[in-house]
Amino acid sequence: MNRFHSIALAAATLALAPALAQAQAFPEKAITFVVPFAAGTATDQIARAIGNGVTAETRQPVVIDNKAGASGFIASQQVAKAAPDGYTVLITTNTTHAANEHLFKKLPYDPVKDFSPIGALGKGGQIMVVNPAFPAKTVAEFVALAKKEPGKYTFGSGSSSSRIAGELLQQMADIKLLHVPYKSNTLAVTDLLGGQINMMITDAATGLPQIKGGKLRALGVSGASRSPLAPEVPTIAEAGVKGYEMGYWFAAYAPAKTPAVVVKRLNELLTRAAKSEAAKAAFYEPTGTEVFTTSPEELAKFQIGESQKWGRIVKAAGIEAE
Repeated sequence: MNRFHSIALAAATLALAPALAQAQAFPEKAITFVVPFAAGTATDQIARAIGNGVTAETRQPVVIDNKAGASGFIASQQVAKAAPDGYTVLITTNTTHAANEHLFKKLPYDPVKDFSPIGALGKGGQIMVVNPAFPAKTVAEFVALAKKEPGKYTFGSGSSSSRIAGELLQQMADIKLLHVPYKSNTLAVTDLLGGQINMMITDAATGLPQIKGGKLRALGVSGASRSPLAPEVPTIAEAGVKGYEMGYWFAAYAPAKTPAVVVKRLNELLTRAAKSEAAKAAFYEPTGTEVFTTSPEELAKFQIGESQKWGRIVKAAGIEAE
């Protein structure tokens, strides 16, 4: 019996040998990080910070491929159709993998079936901003103006996180705003700076530099607590919309059917990069983003819960799927 077990174990080891060798050798060439949003956005910044960490460890380059537009459809499709070899990775957010399925009647990709989860990378809150020329200096004043003239004021968004944050504000504050969609938050900020739109709730990485430079006025942060990077800015909840809370998260996905050993190797590389001092200094600390990492299995479970949560928010906000 012992001899039989030894033979079986040896056979199993030989069968696993090619996969283990593949994982140990990976990566042997450049990895492409596909980003669903434009250069300069928070997702782009975290992709570059993580990519630098992967390159530092593996000595292989990481190419950042920004495929902005269509609410992440373009980037997601590209990765879903890529070879499942670990060399094409989607660095994305809850927009493509939790919100879109509730905002659109039909997606050109399946956020579950078309991908192999690699791991979460971070999470954070957003910030409500207006042009300094706008008359409202607080959330309460903004709500008062919007209630006085329903539908007059606009809010822009360049991601599902940004849009849902604005929709949730309307629902909870009982106001009506006109939504103006953009391909990315950076483009929305550009129009906000120019006075083409009145307000947006954007990721801190995009909004804080403009706030610090005096080009935008911060009215409130979307999280449950104030941001350490802008402690003087109240939460939207404490500034007048009781119970308001909204955030976002980053994660990495490979195409479906990517070998488990390669996914595990990617998870190890990306997790170490996220936890590195270099990444903290380059992205996490300057943007107030929390390092949040998971195993592939944990990300899969987390994604299911997040999709259910976003579905409830979209339904409660009365948003019609496009």
